[in-house]
Amino acid sequence: MNSNDAARLDALFARLRREVDTYIGYPVNCAFDYSLLLRFLTLPVNNIGDPFSGGPTRVNTHEFEREVVADFARLAGAAPDEVWGYVTGGGSEGNLYGLMLARGAFPEGVAYYSADSHSSVAKALRLLRVDGTEVRSQVDGAVDLDDLRGRLGENRDRPAIIVANVGTTMKGAVDDLPGIHAILDELAISRRFLHADAALGGMVLPFIDDAPPWDFRAGLDSLAISGHKLIGTPVPCGVVLTRRGHAERVGRLTIPGSRDGIAPLILWHAWRTHGVDGFRRIVRGCFAVADYAVECLRAAGANPWRHRHSLAVIFDRPPAAVARKWQLGVQGNIARLVAMPHVTREHIDRFVAELTTHGSHLV
Repeated sequence: MNSNDAARLDALFARLRREVDTYIGYPVNCAFDYSLLLRFLTLPVNNIGDPFSGGPTRVNTHEFEREVVADFARLAGAAPDEVWGYVTGGGSEGNLYGLMLARGAFPEGVAYYSADSHSSVAKALRLLRVDGTEVRSQVDGAVDLDDLRGRLGENRDRPAIIVANVGTTMKGAVDDLPGIHAILDELAISRRFLHADAALGGMVLPFIDDAPPWDFRAGLDSLAISGHKLIGTPVPCGVVLTRRGHAERVGRLTIPGSRDGIAPLILWHAWRTHGVDGFRRIVRGCFAVADYAVECLRAAGANPWRHRHSLAVIFDRPPAAVARKWQLGVQGNIARLVAMPHVTREHIDRFVAELTTHGSHLV
């Protein structure tokens, strides 16, 4: 590599470090240190296939991946021997996998997802050629149960594939799983498969005292949780879990053949560093910052609000320059910041000061 190429890399690193300082609008944690794992970047670690079968080669981290799957299984209300799973490239892959299982269980099924579901859901349905119908959302982002009942009633002779949100992408709403089951029971739809997109919520709800039903104990068949969101990782990753019988039906296949062998080490490192008690403290700290953001934004006249169980703070969309600098999530006339572990009160103070200077109205 010549000196110009090296200089470009230096400049890129410096720019990215600067951008992290104003990265408050998306559910990505920038506070982590995996320097102990740097040595593994000198090895071609490849977790080919099923982490529980050993794979065709031995240059892998399957042993650690299995421990990570067990950690997430317990987090999601299941005994490790009741579920199967693997470390994915992110929540989108987890959603695709869950819907692949649903199609395998019910090839003639109809999938139902809300207007606030992540875009990966509709994309996965297209890829899998599964009939899908979008259900209205309430103003707060949660699925509209009345509309769901009506759409299910139109197809009550066909199996139902439900994609529930455990923290919607924009507003952080948690869909009512007991309510969904009650409607399915009311309509006598026994052939059902429930997948949960718990990309962020799956690492928040387990650590609060009044969490709504969201996990396998609430009747889920599969769920996807992201690793790069609340945990924080240098590469996108996640975990998908499903009841073991569903995985056995498809031969415990993973979506990709070759899979990242470093990501399981990163997640394993995070679990061994923080543990359940550590993550509980982190989540409590995030909620404290979220409440502080609501207080400051209210004083600035930005009309903030947040769901009780969400770290996303919603407020009036600010001028484009402010939204762009602080990398806010925007949708229509609202904007979002997310109180991730790296977001501090000092970040909120700086942001609100700039917001006040420029005005909090949409431009």
